[in-house]
This record gives sequence, structure tokens and C-alpha cells, in this order.
Amino acid sequence: MDAPHIRIGIGGWTYEPWRGSFYPQGLAQKRELEYAAGKLNSIEVNGTYYGSQKPETFAKWHDETPDDFVFSLKGPRFTTNRRVLAEAGSSVERFLASGVLELKNKLGPINWQFAATKKFDARDFEAFLKLLPATVAGTRIRHAVEVRHESFRDPDFIALAREHKVAVVMAGDAEFPQIADPSADFIYARIMGTSEDHAEGYAPAALDAWAGRARQWQAGETPDDLAGAGAPPLPANGRDVFLYVISGFKQRNPAAAMALRDRLR
Repeated sequence: MDAPHIRIGIGGWTYEPWRGSFYPQGLAQKRELEYAAGKLNSIEVNGTYYGSQKPETFAKWHDETPDDFVFSLKGPRFTTNRRVLAEAGSSVERFLASGVLELKNKLGPINWQFAATKKFDARDFEAFLKLLPATVAGTRIRHAVEVRHESFRDPDFIALAREHKVAVVMAGDAEFPQIADPSADFIYARIMGTSEDHAEGYAPAALDAWAGRARQWQAGETPDDLAGAGAPPLPANGRDVFLYVISGFKQRNPAAAMALRDRLR
């Protein structure tokens, strides 16, 4: 089995303020993905949350990035923004059949993000988790759920996620509940605290801290300075780590992600 990887990335790659700050002045926009993928080793795609992409688009993303690059995809909002989650099956199937497998070995986790108004209902949520396939056409699919209501800070929720081997997205430096209990063989973290006040988005001590937590996750440990739901600890098996610098002062996010990656080399 391969040693666990730490992947550090940003949300998307098309953002006008990055032109001339992250991207070199004059870089052709069609080369921005290629450039970003040369500086980081993962990107979370937000566009798939808002609308479908063509299979040729996924194939193009695959071909424009290095061999060891990975894309995480946001699941479509039409799947998660519904009152009865048990009715989301056809939407899950459509998304997974939409061409995402054209990413081949570069397909990372699917992040199913829920609205901040969605509350934890064990039966409702278990019905959704049962709809998430472990494989599609022989390809392993990793799933993460991003919940944003305080009611999910519940050991029963973590138990459900563990039963279905689904990661719970760990929100760092955010207004959303921080739920750091591991529930799968990978960690999916989104940190949202970049500031205009720091050239690298975060103060050096904060970057050191996040790099240290990433190493703990990779080793199978759970950092003791992050809030959880009070679920029982899991054995310290190594885990892949997907850590994305998201939101905050977005213009600084690539600098923060690169600073983290430098610390983890």
C-alpha cells in the first residue's frame, strides 16, 4: 500500500485578482490551470456545485495537469439542497455518470456540501449516505460531507459517517461548526482564515500549526487543539490528507497554500 499523501490546494483556478499576483502578468488564461497545478498538487472544483461539466472538460483537465495531481469535486447543489435526502439517488447517479471518470487517476474525493440550514436527522442522513457508491465502473469513489449546522456535532453523526466510510469535512478558521473527528481513511479539511494583513494569508505561526496538523492527520493522529463531536477515537492508521485554503481573503489563498506545501516538503 502506498504511503499516505498530503495534498494542499485551493478552490478553483479562475479568479481575476490572481492575475498578476499569483499568475504571472500576461499568462494566457487557458494556461492558468497548468500553472496552478505546477505550484500545488490538488484543486477543489467549485463549478461542479453550480452546474454540470462535459466529459471532454474533465478529460482536458486531466491532460493539462501533472501525473500526481488530484481534483476534488463539489457535488451538485441539486443533490444536497433538498428536504428529503432519500430522494437524491438519481441526482447522485447523474453526477457520477456525467464524465467525472474522465479524470481517471486524478479523481479525488467528492465533497457533498449542505446548506447551513440543514439540520442533522439520523434517518434522513443515513438514507443519503446509503446512496453514495464506493465504486463506479471499477473506479473507487471517495466521499466527504460538508455539514454546516451545529446539530451535526453529534457522536451519532460521526458513527454514521464511519459506518459508510465517508469523511466529515473539517472546517478550520470558519464560522461553521468545526468537526474534527476522523471518519474515513482520509481527511478533508477546508481552512478559511486567510487575511489581507499577511503576505502569505496567515501569520507564520498559524501556517506552522496547520502544517503540523496535516502531518498528524497523515500519521493517523487527531490534533488535540481542534474541536470534535466527542466520538470515540479511532486507531492511529495513516490517512491521506486533502487540505484546501478556501474563502477568507481569497486573493491570498494561493500564497497560503504554497507556504503550507513548502513546510510539508
